[in-house]
Amino acid sequence: MGNLQMSIISEQRARLISATPSRSLRYLPATAFIADLAIISACAAVAVLGRKELRFFDSPADVSADVAMVGPFIVAGWLFTLFLYGAYERSVFGAGTDEFKRVTNASLVAAALVGVGCYITNVDLSRGFFVLAFGLALPFLLIGRGVQRRALHSARRRGVLRHRVLIAGSPSHIDEIAGVLRRESWLGYQVVGCLTPAYDLTEETRLGVPVLGNSDEATSVVLASGADIIFFAGGALGSANQMRKVVWDLEHHDVQVVVAPSVTDISSERVRVRPVGGLPLMHIDPPAWSDASRWGKRLFDFAGSLGLILAFSPLMLIAAIQIKLFDRGPVLFRQTRIGKDGAEFSCLKFRTMVTNAEELLAKLHAEQGYENGLFKMKDDPRITRPGKLLRRLSLDELPQLFNVLRGEMSLVGPRPPLPIEVASYAADTARRLHVRPGMTGLWQVSGRSDLSWSEAIRLDLYYVDNWSMVQDLSILAKTFGAVFSSRGAY
Repeated sequence: MGNLQMSIISEQRARLISATPSRSLRYLPATAFIADLAIISACAAVAVLGRKELRFFDSPADVSADVAMVGPFIVAGWLFTLFLYGAYERSVFGAGTDEFKRVTNASLVAAALVGVGCYITNVDLSRGFFVLAFGLALPFLLIGRGVQRRALHSARRRGVLRHRVLIAGSPSHIDEIAGVLRRESWLGYQVVGCLTPAYDLTEETRLGVPVLGNSDEATSVVLASGADIIFFAGGALGSANQMRKVVWDLEHHDVQVVVAPSVTDISSERVRVRPVGGLPLMHIDPPAWSDASRWGKRLFDFAGSLGLILAFSPLMLIAAIQIKLFDRGPVLFRQTRIGKDGAEFSCLKFRTMVTNAEELLAKLHAEQGYENGLFKMKDDPRITRPGKLLRRLSLDELPQLFNVLRGEMSLVGPRPPLPIEVASYAADTARRLHVRPGMTGLWQVSGRSDLSWSEAIRLDLYYVDNWSMVQDLSILAKTFGAVFSSRGAY
């Protein structure tokens, strides 16, 4: 059996080393450039046509002649500014906000340069055209980058357009990074192997990452495996001089060196890298859970819930009538949940199950092998006919808007837990109770009931530690897509 395992590992190593990385990645900047060129040119043409209808600046004269003279310089200058700001560097594609920041800053600088240039050269460029061209092109450039990113993420989930990655470090650190990269497949990192210290004699890590060599052989193994990126995790090298030597050895090859510190689930807003005496120090700001409890978020919750109650009141009335007519039972289902700082409250939902649902719960627990966490199952026999539609569209949770209005819940936050769940919480899991539970959250837009218990907890803790108002707005926007797709809703 041992010889068979060694043979399988050897074949796997040979296959990994002989494979080649995705060459299509080099075309990402060119694709973005062509898309930007098309968007800017199209918006310039629309601005010429729309200028004739504008009455706010000058007379509706034909500006085609002036634009024909300066238009190509504007388009070329705009694209050149995007290039100077690094909007076409391969490292900005796929994740983070850096790409959008660079496009926005470069576009604003291009607009300023055009305005100043026309003033200095005394070119009589139409103000209407200027406003329309830059006012239209900037949002469409951002939308275009967003569409390209979604297409890239979709391709990476299908296993294409990926970076080949080697991870160097101790086995435990390697598995931490490999676990994150495998979970977040949209990042496009395909872990092809790892490098461990010379004293480590294992053939593969606990997660099954094959060991291709020792950390001090990093340069030769990277080149032999055709890796695009090498991650250096904790325990990889014994000194900074070794790291510097590897960087020097790889500087003439198309290989990116990444140092992965031993921290996970930290948002970029909390991380500051400050070089001191040539030593890059990572500063991590304190968790932001206290900010999520302040008056600004509460005011947003109050105004938002009140507006949504008014907007959805006809829909809630129809749902209440259907529930009542079905079996004459109560319209609302009240369940004790745990809120901020462990306070109990009565969570409101439209009743979607038969009136004796709690009596049938023990039997279902035994049949499904339930152990802990929130119990949910597909095709639950306790769900009523009107309840199926309400659950699929998450309309059963609309009464929780009144919980938000009363301050017991928030529009966005961790899922409100049951008392039996809280009783089994470990110390780190209890951090979920630092903020008000939410009607929606990262768990809702990331799979809902399809998530494992541990993954749902991880997302809730990430939200608590990295709260921001921008993240709340993003989650609310994504909630509509999650609700209408009905993914994970049952």
